[in-house]
Amino acid sequence: MKSLLLMSLLLTATACVSSRPPKGLPDYDSYPTYNGPDLGLTFAPNGEATLRVWAPTASELRLRLYAEGTGGIPVATHAMKASDGGTWTYTLPTSTPGRFYTVQATIGGKQLAEVADPYAHAVGLNGQRGALLDPRSASPAGWKEDLRPKFKLPTAAIIGEVHVRDLTVHPESGVRHKGKYLGVAEGGTRGPKGVRTGFDHLQDLGLTHVHLLPTNDFASIDEAHSEGRYNWGYDPLYYTVPEGTYATDAADPAVRIREFRQMVHGFHERGLRLVLDVVYNHTADAGRSAFEQLVPGYYYRHNADGSLSNSTACGNEVASERKMVRKLIVESVAYWAREYHVDGFRFDLMGVLDLRTMREVRQILDQVDHTILVYGEGWTAGASPLPEAERAVKANVGQLDRIAAFGDELRDGVKGHFAHQREPGFASGQPGLEESVKFGIVAATRHPQLDYAKVNYSKAPWAKSPDQAINYVACHDDRVLWDKLMASVPGATEDELIKMDLLSNTIVFTSQGIPFLPVGDDFLRSKDGSSNSYNQPDSVNQLDWARKAQYLRIHRFYQRLIALRRGHPAFRLVSQELIAKHLEFLPGLPANTIGYQLKEHAGGDPWQNIILLFNGNRTPTTVPLPAGRYRVVLRGEQINDQGIEQLDHPAGATLTLPASTALILVQP
Repeated sequence: MKSLLLMSLLLTATACVSSRPPKGLPDYDSYPTYNGPDLGLTFAPNGEATLRVWAPTASELRLRLYAEGTGGIPVATHAMKASDGGTWTYTLPTSTPGRFYTVQATIGGKQLAEVADPYAHAVGLNGQRGALLDPRSASPAGWKEDLRPKFKLPTAAIIGEVHVRDLTVHPESGVRHKGKYLGVAEGGTRGPKGVRTGFDHLQDLGLTHVHLLPTNDFASIDEAHSEGRYNWGYDPLYYTVPEGTYATDAADPAVRIREFRQMVHGFHERGLRLVLDVVYNHTADAGRSAFEQLVPGYYYRHNADGSLSNSTACGNEVASERKMVRKLIVESVAYWAREYHVDGFRFDLMGVLDLRTMREVRQILDQVDHTILVYGEGWTAGASPLPEAERAVKANVGQLDRIAAFGDELRDGVKGHFAHQREPGFASGQPGLEESVKFGIVAATRHPQLDYAKVNYSKAPWAKSPDQAINYVACHDDRVLWDKLMASVPGATEDELIKMDLLSNTIVFTSQGIPFLPVGDDFLRSKDGSSNSYNQPDSVNQLDWARKAQYLRIHRFYQRLIALRRGHPAFRLVSQELIAKHLEFLPGLPANTIGYQLKEHAGGDPWQNIILLFNGNRTPTTVPLPAGRYRVVLRGEQINDQGIEQLDHPAGATLTLPASTALILVQP
């Protein structure tokens, strides 16, 4: 998430209900804490299960067992025993009746609601009850042999963002398991005129990482009646359980675990890594959450008057700075990486979380695999009681190691302000945004030629190295690129809009840092102008494969653009020092044009010098160009690594750039 419009709409959704705890909050730092690795259910080799729940203020904790995930009466009730660090435990023998469980706390003489514990790794329908299931028993064939595809440097990543349903659900997708985990990794699917769809499209595009919108258990869709229901899923219920609506049987806890793993295994077998969009900054309903039913108040931040603070615009924000909240987040992330072999994490509203939590996330993931990507939104959706100096906002990213943030400077510099839909950007003819675009070109790092005072948002570099900057011009939030261009340049022809579209992402994919693309933008995806499709139907959100067939030449341009980046290390330098040394902006260019060269075999590139020229004007313009013999490898919609034509440019001459066009020249 989030666009400002989305934030305001979410405030009215049932997934973001606010509650007001009483004034006079307790001293949460005085609560006993637990350091062990066995919170939640753990299973002994003989199948015996032990449940450990942290509830330090409870006077009593009851464990109730049920035959089914919903409905019915308990088949057994057990009093849990107080234990170390404010925890309660109970060990169940292997012959325990019931397949599902809840816990119920008594606090201050009052019985609170029955919930699954926050560390649940398996749940029944709609997360109403935890499942007495060892997740290791729900592994598909070949899971033990599953390996991450080889990957070394973060700047070599090509990230494509997509939603499970969007990718698979179109009637002509050719996908058999539409809207399901199994469908995401389904190969060999074809659409109109034989175009490759679904997983084959992701692979064909040249991505290294596929970023899925939230797939952990969320609250907005009734898993028992999910057909035709749609939501992005930014309303978490249980953080470390796969969402049931994407499984073929949501009521069976083993199915969602097994099918999620099948999806991951399918990705890995064919060379793609998987990134999960995680939402640790808030929960769906604070008042009814497992957090609030077990340790009232502790998991959330509050205002001075005792009300829930709301920097997420969803009614609450998680207090990541508290020891047991941090422990939950860090161990949840590690569980996904370790038990589901996930290859990366995108943190929704990362700026809500504290710096220490993000550092510990990075540290624990390094124990699993040093190459796991971590990135997020370096902002909040409102004020937070946690001081900004302690939060993982963009300005503090330099204090984090190998954690990246999205660069909204480049995004809004290229296409125009995200919330002002009729406002154009550099690529659609708006002058005055050159420095904002250049800020993204150098991956938000320090560069001697930038005038930071003219950058739209940040007046100083915030990345200490290019692997900390995610470059993009669109994502699931706000209007897709094509719809934004249509809204901001009324009266433009389709050909003119296509030029602006290709210019926009040519800038992204030749910039330093890590490029990010919403899947479907490679064939001019449209959502009929929607700027907030979080709960709109499939007809708005689904990838229209007929549109890929219609704009196949555009898709093929994106393929070649991605291949150009992957083939040339000059576009993915690994340090700020290398960027400052090898990337030089050209002087004396007219307004709304940008030119620079990557010189002296940057990054060990086989090309000696690469000159990139971007004309954001809607009319042709002339630019100065250093004298020399060049090979043209990209001009507008044409792209050929081996060269489109030769260009001999004499000293003192100028070069004419067509309207809304990128030009890349190389000296081999």
